[in-house]
Amino acid sequence: MSTPRLRHSARAIAPLAWPVFIGQVSVLAFSTVDTVMAARYDALDLAALAIGGSAYITVFVGLMGVVLAVGPITGQVFGAGRLHDAGRQLHQAIWLALGLSVIGCALLAFPDPFLAIAQASPAVEAKVRGYLGALAFALPTALLFTAFRGFNVAVSRPRIVMALQLGALAAKVPLNALLVFGLALPTPLGTLEIPALGAPGCGIATAIVMALQLLVAWQVVRRDAFYRRFGLHEGGLARPHRKSLAELLRLGIPMGLSIGIEVSGFTFMAFFISRIGATPVAGHQIAVNMVSLMYMMPLAIANATATLVAQHVGAGDPHAARRIGWHGLQIGVLIAAAMGAGVYLLREPLLHAYTHDAVIIAAAMPLLGWVMLFHVADAAQTMAGFVLRAYRIAVVPMLIYALAVWGVGLGGGYVVAFDTLGITPPGLQGARGFWSAATAGLTVTAFALCGFLLWVLRMQTRTADHPRRTNQ
Repeated sequence: MSTPRLRHSARAIAPLAWPVFIGQVSVLAFSTVDTVMAARYDALDLAALAIGGSAYITVFVGLMGVVLAVGPITGQVFGAGRLHDAGRQLHQAIWLALGLSVIGCALLAFPDPFLAIAQASPAVEAKVRGYLGALAFALPTALLFTAFRGFNVAVSRPRIVMALQLGALAAKVPLNALLVFGLALPTPLGTLEIPALGAPGCGIATAIVMALQLLVAWQVVRRDAFYRRFGLHEGGLARPHRKSLAELLRLGIPMGLSIGIEVSGFTFMAFFISRIGATPVAGHQIAVNMVSLMYMMPLAIANATATLVAQHVGAGDPHAARRIGWHGLQIGVLIAAAMGAGVYLLREPLLHAYTHDAVIIAAAMPLLGWVMLFHVADAAQTMAGFVLRAYRIAVVPMLIYALAVWGVGLGGGYVVAFDTLGITPPGLQGARGFWSAATAGLTVTAFALCGFLLWVLRMQTRTADHPRRTNQ
């Protein structure tokens, strides 16, 4: 495809992508703030954060993926000009988020399955339980805000979401520091003392900030005239609608499973690596956080691209949908290659920004040797997966994720890292074995999803060009 058309697509994607990017970076910065503060507080708290964070992300991201089905559905309805129908989708997504919160809170309040996999020491396990107990209160508000976020991105209004996420980060930093490190403040009535909580303090801070963020979002919907045209103010929250909820679940369950498989393939690495020791899992946690920060760029481009594809599909313009979808994939992969190369070259000073502990840096350094290929493959599979969701296609991608991410990545990583076959070279044993296999799994995923997307785009165009022939 020609360069002028690619530039035209980039200009359409950019206004939607940059607010999503900034907003998602601010969300990930929650984890970065937790990681940096826990690393400076105590190595046991950093290990607890790695295990607890992996458990929370596994639960939250899977449920979030189900709620985010509101995005493609609302995008198509919005593209067709049915604004009140778009508003009803948000109401139903709210009910869905509330229902899923019951499941998620139970998993976080009783995290024994995750702890059994991690096999952490009693001291680390106690901190994990405290951290996840606090996050059980954060989950419902986080899922409700996810519905708000998915709706706003679908109607091309991501800036308000970005503003709220930045505000939440601004509140998170001082509150986190207060609860992690504690405070002793002399007052006329005596010393005001807040105990240092370490990793559990990170979870409490997140729960408080998530509640405040949702409260502000609710006020925005009530007071901003933009939302009136969607009928969101008429009669309060609509009752649960069986057909709409079924539609959300039909797309959302495979979406949630896909995202859950992708993320759990990574988070379960932390559980298995924790069996090796606190230092390897601490190094893994820093490497994961750095790669996750990089991931925010292709994720933002994927969100923006999928929004435009869904809107063009709803508007009955399959050629524009195909063009923007394929161009978005190209743009995302090119940017990912540049970012991966830059982080690989600067990996040593970047690691020093996280911690001055030479042992932890030494544990994390070899893991970042895989960063460029890992990031490019991750960007390609993310772009392809999001564009497919814009067409409401999620079952085949889910199967691809299960086979490649769990089979090749996590299963292969276990075999390589723990040398179960007795043939793994020393350089690939331990955490490095998991990262090498995860990179291979993502590469397989990327090729499979991109190939499937190309087939879908061709079929969509053929259907539009020859409707009579296709219907026969």
